[in-house]
Amino acid sequence: MSSDREDVATSRFRCSVSERVCFEAGIKMATIYHQFVGTPFCMRNVEDLERTIAECIKVQPYVRDAVVRILRNDRDQQHQSTYISLTGDMIDAVVSIDIDGTVATAEMRYDPELDYPLMYISSVEKA
Repeated sequence: MSSDREDVATSRFRCSVSERVCFEAGIKMATIYHQFVGTPFCMRNVEDLERTIAECIKVQPYVRDAVVRILRNDRDQQHQSTYISLTGDMIDAVVSIDIDGTVATAEMRYDPELDYPLMYISSVEKA
């Protein structure tokens, strides 16, 4: 974003920079989940899908880094030529957002205790 556009965008927010990086992190986590759950893949191309998801997130504003891992299980490994659909409990993602040197790290992981793919902020730091 050019600095003029960034200044206009920044003027719309009525929150701290820390709150804004968390907001942006939430958008990125929701994008990973809602855009990619249901995507068909097989073990032959699972690493390509992991990279594709991460690279799609990295083009969004303020993303410093994104790493996505798709959890595999024994059943998936046995069917190299059969495709499956990505589910939320398979996604393990870490995204770092940087706005003006304030960095939020957000994670998405399946939480067995909650039986839910939980998205959360794991840290907010001033760089």
